[in-house]
Amino acid sequence: MEEKKQRHFVLVHGACLGAWCWYKLQTLLEAAGHRVTTFDLSASGIDPKSIDELRTFSDYTMPLFKVMESISQDEKVVLVGHSLGGMNLAFAMEKYPQKISVAVFVTAYMPDTVHRPSYVLEQTPKGNSLDTQFIQFGRPEDKLTAMLFGPEYLSEMYHLCTPEDVALAKTLVRPMSVFMEDLSKRHPFSNEGYGSVKRAFIICAQDKGMNEEFQRWEIENSGAAIVKEIKDADHMAMISNPHKLCQFLLEIAN
Repeated sequence: MEEKKQRHFVLVHGACLGAWCWYKLQTLLEAAGHRVTTFDLSASGIDPKSIDELRTFSDYTMPLFKVMESISQDEKVVLVGHSLGGMNLAFAMEKYPQKISVAVFVTAYMPDTVHRPSYVLEQTPKGNSLDTQFIQFGRPEDKLTAMLFGPEYLSEMYHLCTPEDVALAKTLVRPMSVFMEDLSKRHPFSNEGYGSVKRAFIICAQDKGMNEEFQRWEIENSGAAIVKEIKDADHMAMISNPHKLCQFLLEIAN
């Protein structure tokens, strides 16, 4: 029997979340014999930084850059990003394309190489933000806004998750920004960096935050070599349907 190759998965969480959100998926991937790296982005999860210390999307992404720096030149990782984590993926793909075998966008923002990085965020359908709070942070002249998901909004995002998982999320979310001002001033990602990395997209059909139509528009706009769909996953696929997500990630990695 052919020996299965061990892969190294680097999992990047979305806005307001932290490494904790991968707890089910990490367990499944490790049980299948793979290496998994999870971590908190700046001012997320249990990272000691405060959001007031961040100014740019690069500041927010710094922990991912440190992970990528630690990977040896002869190793290639499977980079997985959820939701806003797709933008962190794009920044890492631009800087370290040679260290990534495939980048997997799980109902995530997936930019292109034509428009500024803020473009996909600007195209997001205006949904009902329910009880999400919007908070000014940093210096007044920087005009920075953070968001903090409220309990109603989380219940909507986690509508296929267990009540226990919703309760966990409600106690662990932290405010975060999409740094729109910064992203709107940046040049598009390059074809030599970001554009050279193979992209896969996993559609979550029951996502009430980033609806299926928008996910399909992103795939059309940016292009993905592999597209898979989880019919019964909400926005939090790694919690509502971790087994199917794990299966798809293993198929993509192979």
